[in-house]
Amino acid sequence: MCGIAGAIGSISAAIDLAVEQMNAAQIHRGPDGHGTWSTSPENSIGGGVVLAHRRLAIIDLSDAATQPMIDSETGNVVVFNGEIFNFKKLRSDLENHHGVRFQSSSDTEVILKSYSVWGISCVERFRGMFAFVLYDKRQKVVHLVRDRVGVKPLYWASIVNAVGSEVILFASELRAILASNLVPRRIDPVGVSTYLWNGFVQGPNTIIQDVRLLDQGTILSVEIKGMHKEHRRFWSLPNSTGEGSSDTRPAAVELEEAVGLRLISDVPLGIFLSGGVDSSAISAIASRIATSRIHTFNIAFKEQGFDESPYARMVAKSIGSEHTELVLTESLFHDQLDQAIGCLDQPSFDAINSYFVSRAVREAGIKVALAGMGGDEMFGGYTSFQDIPKALRMSRLADYLPRALRKSLLNIGMRWINRGAIVPRQNRWGKLCDVIDAQGQLDRIYQVSYALFTREFLSQLSSDQRISSNWGMNPLCDKDENVGESERGTSTGIYAAISNLEMKNFIGQRLVRDTDCASMAVSLEVREPLLDHRLIEEVARIDASRRFYPLRRKSLLRELALGGLDPKIFDRPKAGFVLPLEKWMKSTVRERIATVFGDRTLAERVGLDSRALTRLYQAFETSNPEIHWSRIWALYVLMWWAEKHNASL
Repeated sequence: MCGIAGAIGSISAAIDLAVEQMNAAQIHRGPDGHGTWSTSPENSIGGGVVLAHRRLAIIDLSDAATQPMIDSETGNVVVFNGEIFNFKKLRSDLENHHGVRFQSSSDTEVILKSYSVWGISCVERFRGMFAFVLYDKRQKVVHLVRDRVGVKPLYWASIVNAVGSEVILFASELRAILASNLVPRRIDPVGVSTYLWNGFVQGPNTIIQDVRLLDQGTILSVEIKGMHKEHRRFWSLPNSTGEGSSDTRPAAVELEEAVGLRLISDVPLGIFLSGGVDSSAISAIASRIATSRIHTFNIAFKEQGFDESPYARMVAKSIGSEHTELVLTESLFHDQLDQAIGCLDQPSFDAINSYFVSRAVREAGIKVALAGMGGDEMFGGYTSFQDIPKALRMSRLADYLPRALRKSLLNIGMRWINRGAIVPRQNRWGKLCDVIDAQGQLDRIYQVSYALFTREFLSQLSSDQRISSNWGMNPLCDKDENVGESERGTSTGIYAAISNLEMKNFIGQRLVRDTDCASMAVSLEVREPLLDHRLIEEVARIDASRRFYPLRRKSLLRELALGGLDPKIFDRPKAGFVLPLEKWMKSTVRERIATVFGDRTLAERVGLDSRALTRLYQAFETSNPEIHWSRIWALYVLMWWAEKHNASL
C-alpha cells in the first residue's frame, strides 16, 4: 500500500518539480520511504516519463522492494499501490515454467516479471487490489492500470506545458495533482451535479474540472510519441439472470482463500469487527485458518442505539480473538473533526467514520486491517433489495396512465405530501415524482432511491445553470458493463441486477474510495476479502433463491462463514457502523455547521443558492424527520472542502 505519482510526455524542469510536489503531498500514504525515476534525456526524444513513489512497507520490508522498481533485464519500470495477493503462486509459476529469477520477495517485482512474460494481459492473472503505472522501455508505452473493483484509486489529468506540448499527470490522490500547481482549481459543474445527487462525485468525473478518475477494471495505455491514448476494460461485473447453481461449495472455497490471502503480511495485522454479519464472517474464517491468534477491533459509543460493542464482544469470545474495544466520544470527535474531513480526497458525506476507526486501530500499533465491506451488496442485505422492486413496479404501472392525468394526479399528491413543509419533503414519498419520471428503468429508480434530494429541490438548491443543466439521471454504467441488464429476464433477476448496481456504485464509487482516503490518511492498509473478484464471480453463479432469500438476512453468507456461532447474535435490525452524527451536529459541531451554511460567498463558490440553504438548515434545526442529517452534512462537507482547497466554479 503506497502512493504513486508521475508525468508522461514532454518533461521539463517544471514538470520534474511538479512531480516532486505531488509525491510530497502523499507522504501519509507512504511514510516508510520514497523514490523518483525518470527517462534519460537521450531516451526522451518525443517525450519522456517521470515516476515517483511513497512507500508503506507491508510485504518485503527490505530495500530490495524499493520503488520505482526497474527490471534489470528489460529496463521496464513500475510504481505500484496496493497488493497482489496471489503473488507467491505467480512467482512460483514464473520461476518453474518460464525460468524467471527474482531479486526480492515483493509482489512489485512479480508485476514486472509477469509483464515481461505475458505483456499487459498479465493483469488478468492478478488477484488483488492495485493501481500501478508501468513504463515499457522497448515499446515506449506507459500503462495505467486500476483493479477490478476499484479498491485502489488512480487519478490523471492532461495539461499543456509551457511550450504547447501535452503532458499527462497522474497520482493516487486528486489532492496530489492539485499540489502540482499545474491544474487550475476549478470545480467541475458535472462533478458538483453528481455530488448533490449522490453525496459523492460519480466517476470518471471528479470535483475538479479536467481531472479524471480511471475507471475500475481498466487499462489506460499511452504511447509516449504522439501521446495516443487507448482505454481497455479487462474485467466487468459478472452478468446473472438470477437462475444458477444451488451448489455453494465453490463460493465457500473462494471465500476462505480470499481471507487467507489477505492475512499475508510482514507487519502487525488486525480485523475490524463491528459485530454484524459481514465483519463477523471475515473474523470467524480468519480465526479458523490463521496460524496465530487474530486481533479484532471494535469502536464503541456512549450513545445508546449506536453502540454495537456487546455484539462484537460476543463474536470475539466465540472465535477466541484477542479483542480491543476503542471508545469514540463526542469530545474526541470534535477535537479530530477537521483532520477527519481533511482526509477527504474529494467531498463525500461518508468516510469520516472510516477515518476514526482507522486512526484508532493505527494508534494501537496495527498497520494492516481486514474489513467486511461487500456482504450487503452481494447477498441482499440492504433495504434497496426490497424497496427498489416496489418502486419499479409503481413506476411501470404509472406509465400506463395518460401523461396529462398522471401529471395532474402527481401535482395533487405532492401538494398534499408537502403541506406545511419549510422545504419539499426529501424522503421516499417526497421522491414520488422522480420515481414516476424514471419510466420504469431500473438504473434510474436505483439513482432516485439513493438521491439526497429530489429534482424539484435540487433546482432550488443550485444557483448555477452549469450545474442545474446536468440534472437528470446520469448514466450509472458504461455500455459494456453487465449492470442492470438482467432484471427483466426472470422474477429473481432483479436482485442480481440490484446487486451489480450496488457493487458498481455504492461500493465502487463511494465505499472503497472513502475507505482508501480515510485509512491512508493515517498510513493504514485496509483489505476487503469480500471484494475478491473470484469470490464475486462464484457468488454470481449461485441461484438467487439461495443467494438472496430471505431478503436482508444474508443467510448464505452466514451459512458459508458463521456456522459455529450462535445465530441469535445476528438476529437483530441492521445497524452498520454509523456515528451519532445527527446528535453531535446539533450540539458539539452545531456552531461550525451553522457558520458555513450562513456564508453566502462560500455557497456561491460551489454554485449553491444561499436562500435554499437557509430553508434547508432551518428544517433540520426544527428536527423535521424528513430532512435526514446526511443531506446537511453533505452540503457542509462540500463547502468546507472547497474553502480548504481554494476551489471554485
